[in-house]
Amino acid sequence: MYLLDGHGAPVPFGAVGELYIGGAGVARGYLNRPELTAERFIASRFVAGDRLYKTGDLARYLPDGNLEFLGRNDEQVKIRGFRIEPGEIAARLAEHALVREAVVVAREDRRGDKHLVGYVVCAAEAASNGPDGGALAGALRAHVSAHLPDYMVPSAFVRIAALPLTPNGKLDRQALPAPEDEAYARRSYEPPQGEIETALAKLWAELLGLERVGRHDHFFELGGHSLLAVQLLSRAVDLGLKFSVADLFQAPVLKELASKVHLEPQPSSSGVICVSRAIGSQPPLFFVPTGFGDCSYVLSLVQEMDAGCPVYALTWPPFSEVQFPTFKEMASQLNLAIREIQPRGPYRLAGYSSGGILAYAIAQRLLDQDETVSFLALIDVVLSSHPSSVSPTQMVQEVFLESLKVDDERFELLERLSGRSSISKFLEKAQKIGVIPLDRNLHNDILTYERAIQFQRALDSYQVPSLPIEAYQFYANEPLRHRARSRKNSADPEACSPLRGWDRVLSAKAIHAVPIPGDHITMMNVPANRQVLARCLLTALGQSATGAE
Repeated sequence: MYLLDGHGAPVPFGAVGELYIGGAGVARGYLNRPELTAERFIASRFVAGDRLYKTGDLARYLPDGNLEFLGRNDEQVKIRGFRIEPGEIAARLAEHALVREAVVVAREDRRGDKHLVGYVVCAAEAASNGPDGGALAGALRAHVSAHLPDYMVPSAFVRIAALPLTPNGKLDRQALPAPEDEAYARRSYEPPQGEIETALAKLWAELLGLERVGRHDHFFELGGHSLLAVQLLSRAVDLGLKFSVADLFQAPVLKELASKVHLEPQPSSSGVICVSRAIGSQPPLFFVPTGFGDCSYVLSLVQEMDAGCPVYALTWPPFSEVQFPTFKEMASQLNLAIREIQPRGPYRLAGYSSGGILAYAIAQRLLDQDETVSFLALIDVVLSSHPSSVSPTQMVQEVFLESLKVDDERFELLERLSGRSSISKFLEKAQKIGVIPLDRNLHNDILTYERAIQFQRALDSYQVPSLPIEAYQFYANEPLRHRARSRKNSADPEACSPLRGWDRVLSAKAIHAVPIPGDHITMMNVPANRQVLARCLLTALGQSATGAE
């Protein structure tokens, strides 16, 4: 028996790993399933000539040497880009003195956002005279937060008399109740005071799906996270409420945040989100959204940085339902938004994934206007040398597929459909076969993916020019393993090069390649990797500032 991590190395004592079995009793493989056999039956790195069976079971060693089963790897969920083992969180909950049994599941709220909910059966001594719902949620949240990263902390904790079971004795997930307001770590209610508190409370309630929000409530304890923080900032700008993401993280209680908010008589039209207001001698740093219009990655990354300068996250400019802007038009509109904040250079830009190519297009526009671009960060941005054989629609559909943790049968069914139907039909099929919850409204998902398809089309038609500029390429030092066939077969050779293909338009000397641990996803999602990226970004910013001087 071996407990191994995602890289096939033994996990430390007490840590969660996947169970592998070796020895003479291991079978040869699955009958007539060569691909599945290759995936599950692997050569042992511990005993020459032996093979290991990858069970998919999650476990950890207890102090007495026994293995504790923590659930299945195929129960793994993905929330806001993080792959999470609910069994590991449930095991931590069960360690609390108030808890006898616990289970953690991912649920969607009425807005379609997925979040973690913990269900607990209280210990006998706490069941009758224990804390009420809000106090219990607060105690359990504090306990889990002390042992696990923020993205693994459930947003709600529901007390139930017993875990509902199916006739087969398995957990009946459908019978688990939706969390009510008391399932959140709420403070004693006091109504909001004044215009700003009232406006913020209304926004919080809408975004968090709550009936009411009081002035002592805490945004993140109510289920807030970085994606919702981006939406909050965007909605607040429209109302003329001016504050930064840093303000929200530093003052997450409603009344404290309200004291940092400024009312603007004329709301900004730029759509730029202020992530940090840090004041220093250095010019601002502007981050560009990804090819899915997502700039939430900026919040987590900047939290790990002490940039010493203002940091802003750009949002996609508005587009009509009839015609999406070209890459140059997008760059021009974002250029105007940047110059509304910083009228003169030097300018500093950064972009992750295909958003980095948009950052390059913005740099092109600024240089055309005789401005200086002193810093350009490309965060694992591949510049392909040949047009993709996969259509933008199929590419976006396969990105959706790669984000799923589903069985082979449903994956293959959707994979056969990818590229042959519209995104709306594709998502409707995914919902019909149970990949997406049946009660979820698909409107926002369809709109997001349609925009991503249009962005990809605009990107495909953009001719990347050679510019008199230097760039930092922060490249992931591990390959991204694709599950979809076409993405496996059409991998860019540039994706294996530290320069990621940019030496075709820039001289190799003008590209500073910096390795970051992880693959394209985990370099940003895994906190330890993201901390390395943040430190490297800070170093590069310092070097560019010294060079400019």
